[in-house]
Amino acid sequence: MVQQKSDAAPTLDRIRGAVMGAFLADAHAMPVHWYYDRRAMVRDYGWVEEFLAPRNPHPDSILWRSCYQALNARGEILHDQAQHWGRRGVHYHQYLRAGENTLNLQLLVLLLKSIRTKGNYCSDDYLDAYRDFMLAPGSHRDTYVEECHRKFFTNHARGKKLRNCGSPDKHIAGLIGVVALCVMGRDDLDSLRKEVQKHVGLTHPDREVLRAADVFARILWNVLRGMELRGAIESFGSDFFSKKKTERWLSRDDGQTIDQEFSPACYVDRAFPASLYLAWKYAGELPSGVIANTNVGGDNCHRGAVIGALLGASNGATKIPENWIASLKLSSELIGLFSGKTDEGEE
Repeated sequence: MVQQKSDAAPTLDRIRGAVMGAFLADAHAMPVHWYYDRRAMVRDYGWVEEFLAPRNPHPDSILWRSCYQALNARGEILHDQAQHWGRRGVHYHQYLRAGENTLNLQLLVLLLKSIRTKGNYCSDDYLDAYRDFMLAPGSHRDTYVEECHRKFFTNHARGKKLRNCGSPDKHIAGLIGVVALCVMGRDDLDSLRKEVQKHVGLTHPDREVLRAADVFARILWNVLRGMELRGAIESFGSDFFSKKKTERWLSRDDGQTIDQEFSPACYVDRAFPASLYLAWKYAGELPSGVIANTNVGGDNCHRGAVIGALLGASNGATKIPENWIASLKLSSELIGLFSGKTDEGEE
């Protein structure tokens, strides 16, 4: 049985690597986010290796059949982006620049800052920051706002307390906050796992998402403390990962494997196993893993955040290409969040 490295502190290099990895993978995938027709993706962007800006039209966009009507000011989260909903061909992230992050990763910044400011995880502090950010016009320039946020603010508009506004949602985006809790949260794994359940449940109170979040937390927590990535996935991800099957699929094209064995879509029961597969396959190769994930398409932004965090924690930030970090618009802000830490991960 693999021992959990509870006596080891995560190094600053691994912490930065996990954070940078998550943000880099999201930004890299952003221009081709939710492309399900890979031939169309190649036609529009080629094989994506660099950080690119999105372009209209997006042939697979479903904004034309998406709708959200705020009940009152407490639910007004679309602001000036509302004009683009209900129209065909609109790219989900049309106003973002190359190297910028999607909305859910911008919310991860809020969580990182909340933990940094408070000294520990405080759900009420995060919820206040989340509410204020989403209700403030111009706080972000992302056109698409996921269903979990629309449900949350519909409940908020109905007068529910913030901690009771979450509604069941089965999307892998619910796992993104786990990254912040693992890199800035508890040294005690049992306490961390409880906080993960509490935080994820605020917006994704779904049994399958919460189960995946627990597995993701155990894997990432151990990798941050020096455990080899493949060993951590094999040890703690067995509910979602099979080494025997994975080894049979390695020679295949990634898109073929994801299509046939998992799914490129956002539903966590398929998307999280796909994330573990790609993270295991590309362990030690962050750029290659990020590029592979991007070009699979589908929900590559949120799947990528999970993959990028695992690869980054395993490799450390010093092994991330400097030109990649320079391409990330949030890199200076993210580095600044950890500038007061020593290499042992302590203040």
